[in-house]
Amino acid sequence: MSVLVADGDRPREGGPDRKVVDVAVGVLVRENGDFLLTSRPPGKVYEGYWEFPGGKLERGETVEQALRRELHEEIGVSIAAIHPWKVELVDYPHALVRLNFCKVFEWVGELQMHEGQLFAWQSLPVTLQPVLPGTIPVLVWLAEERGFTDATQLRA
Repeated sequence: MSVLVADGDRPREGGPDRKVVDVAVGVLVRENGDFLLTSRPPGKVYEGYWEFPGGKLERGETVEQALRRELHEEIGVSIAAIHPWKVELVDYPHALVRLNFCKVFEWVGELQMHEGQLFAWQSLPVTLQPVLPGTIPVLVWLAEERGFTDATQLRA
């Protein structure tokens, strides 16, 4: 697995023996292909950056369990089936993160931003800025699935 290095010019916290933090990430996709992005909440690292919703796995949790819990806690929806999709390792200055991306096509409940974040349904090209570095590979994967060949079509 390759490692995406975010903000490579900044020092890494925790030294060379950093533990990997596992994160479950939901790529919620509507029937028309639009996908949900949320902003990083106030007070968190990369505050205001746009990302796919999700969060850290707690001890003993599976990716599916964590994703169900996190999406309910963060955005107020209960999800149906999850579809494990891709895994990306991202080396942020504050943490080494393994992002477990899962597609979600069905959910129940109205979106409620419980952490003060914003949300937006997007298509390609994404019109929001700034986008969290770990989100960019997902935009590439979505573009590949949709037949885009020009990387400039990912973000406006």
